[in-house]
Amino acid sequence: MSNAETPRTTFKRVMLKISGEALMGDATYGLHPPTVERIAREVQSVHDMGVEICMVIGGGNIFRGLQGSAQGMERTTADYMGMLATVMNALAMQSALESLGVYCRVISAIRMDEVAEPYIRRRAVRHLEKKRVCIFAAGTGNPYFTTDTAATLRANEMACEAIFKGTKVDGVYDKDPMTHEDAVHYPDITYDEVLSKHLKVMDASAIALARDNNLPIIVFSLEEPGGFRGILAGQGTYTRVHD
Repeated sequence: MSNAETPRTTFKRVMLKISGEALMGDATYGLHPPTVERIAREVQSVHDMGVEICMVIGGGNIFRGLQGSAQGMERTTADYMGMLATVMNALAMQSALESLGVYCRVISAIRMDEVAEPYIRRRAVRHLEKKRVCIFAAGTGNPYFTTDTAATLRANEMACEAIFKGTKVDGVYDKDPMTHEDAVHYPDITYDEVLSKHLKVMDASAIALARDNNLPIIVFSLEEPGGFRGILAGQGTYTRVHD
């Protein structure tokens, strides 16, 4: 695509939050390399627009702390195992992005210097200024916090202008549109409505943190080819969560 055809966006720096399950494709567990590459190309297309990109990827495709805890494992240990799963996903995405020529850094909240950088805010900001994609891994480094909360925390620390939550559906609905044909789509909704209606956008801590810092959350479909790029250009269907 030539420069003349590149869509314009008002966003300069954004956070992309995706679940670990998004990397599974049609598999039931783990990573599906073609799906990882497809999502990497979505990120590359936005990077080519000149947007600075942060990412947080969940770990549910490998291990989910809450599920481990529910099966009798001690919650703190289970959560740390979930954090390690996010590092594995981050490394897979880094490999896919760099194979496309997009420079990338995996930044971990748990020190593992041989495979990822430790989280140092000013260093991470400098990476973004140099147009490197920053993938924040290992959540917040603390148990009892989800990757949704980690994404919102890092988005605020990095002065992102919005969180883009990539899902399987094109926004927020009053009920699951995959199982209810009469589900109603919300083009816009407030943080308080999300909380009061118990809508599954992000967990309550993440929503409250976004609300307190006036950080918009844009929910869109990551399944739609070119969707991430299109939403940044103001095209397509999505939901904007704001005040």
